Amino acid sequence: MKANKLLYGLAMTPALACGQQSEKPNIIFVLCDDMGWGDLGCYGQQYISTPNIDRMAREGMQFMQAYCGSPVSAPSRASLMTGQHSGHTKIRGNKEYWNTSGYVYYNGNQDYKVVGQEPLDKNHVVLPEIMKDNGYTTAQFGKWAGGYEGSESTPDKRGVDEFYGPICQFQAHAYYPNFLNKYSRADGDKAVKREILEENIKYKFTTDEYFKRPQYSADMIHQKALEWIDKQTADKPFYGLFTYTLPHAELAQPEDSIYLSYKAKFCEDKTWGGDVGSWYHRVTNTHAQFAGMITRLDAYMGEIMDKLKEKGFDENTILIFSSDNGPHEEGGADPTFFNRDGVLKGIKRSCNEGGIRVPFIVRWPGKVPAGVKNDHQLAFYDVMPTFCELIGVENYVEKYKRSQSGGKEDYFDGISFLPTLLGNDAAQQKHDYLYWELNPQIGVRQGNWKLIVRNGNCELYDLASDVHEDTNIASQYPEKLAELKAIVRQAHVDSSMFPITLPK
Repeated sequence: MKANKLLYGLAMTPALACGQQSEKPNIIFVLCDDMGWGDLGCYGQQYISTPNIDRMAREGMQFMQAYCGSPVSAPSRASLMTGQHSGHTKIRGNKEYWNTSGYVYYNGNQDYKVVGQEPLDKNHVVLPEIMKDNGYTTAQFGKWAGGYEGSESTPDKRGVDEFYGPICQFQAHAYYPNFLNKYSRADGDKAVKREILEENIKYKFTTDEYFKRPQYSADMIHQKALEWIDKQTADKPFYGLFTYTLPHAELAQPEDSIYLSYKAKFCEDKTWGGDVGSWYHRVTNTHAQFAGMITRLDAYMGEIMDKLKEKGFDENTILIFSSDNGPHEEGGADPTFFNRDGVLKGIKRSCNEGGIRVPFIVRWPGKVPAGVKNDHQLAFYDVMPTFCELIGVENYVEKYKRSQSGGKEDYFDGISFLPTLLGNDAAQQKHDYLYWELNPQIGVRQGNWKLIVRNGNCELYDLASDVHEDTNIASQYPEKLAELKAIVRQAHVDSSMFPITLPK
């Protein structure tokens, strides 16, 4: 869809018509980790305080039927970065490399020589490359999860000017790690490198000394993001992807006022013993820890909004908040206690609604209508075309399509939802269907019809009357079932790396 600023109420100024970069909007996308649809006050959460994100929803547009790219981390992020659904992306699961890399030691603390996941496809464009190609300063702060150290897809090789955080999502399991990764083009870095957290490695990772470590990675990553915003100027637009790890397990944080307030609130709390193999340390007061982590993330969002206003960027910055997939029950988390899926069934790793429907809030003062709850059905792979239309890139598929080996197609699956964002629902093109796969499951949504395939077996639901997906009506609607099964075979391209059983 071509950009039409006049149609959407963004009349071209003379400066924009001349292509001055300062007239392009800044973009910050905050992607948190494992937050469920019902974990925020604005989505119905009653136990956890989220005043800043709730304010963001009041001042912007809150999507009620927005979806991630996959019910688990790496493929969901790949969908966001590539504009492809998980039947087309190279990455369709969490394929790890840290567990075969050998070891290195930091003051006696054992760690892995190489960390990271399966690299993003080097032959397919990713979002930061597009943004950089169109005059943006680019950065990512938080989890990368799109390649391993030294691979063909690390931030320095994929259009990112500045990066700080863990390359590896497994490394992100620990909030007091031995090191973080960093890269700065401005500082002359040639590649991503490790920053050893010297104060942390004074204390043993595998003992209770761990909790004496003072360098809390979530706070450090957020501070780097704020510093980056502070360095930006009005003469060049900026794009930041802040992939914050909260509230992913492990459940751990500083014992400050945020945590202590919840510790006092949840007087009958739980203890969890830890999981050494997953790097999740033991937890006392699991409910207080989890609630505090979400409120801490909410405080980060407040500081981002305050910083944008302080710098004079508030009205020319589109700010987006979402989560990579549904709620987790790892590290002692208890989604049932918090009613984390709201009215939805399923959690992380499930193609039921609770595993893939996520919070999605967009704030852009004066451009995006305030206080609107919108039912447009979008998925992460719609973000790329939306950003392209937003910054004036026409025919982005033709511009960024790359030749593939063996004559394979370079897929782009998204539809821009910029008309919806700007209050012009009548001009919004809609998907015929949305698609997800994560072995052994496949999910398809078409209107209010929902197909789930598990190990080849099909379930059919009508979300209009059964949003909790309780009643399988596959036997009652054989024609609709056949239609949705045909969509699966159309949408899925075989992957030898991530095989899956198609519907019987």
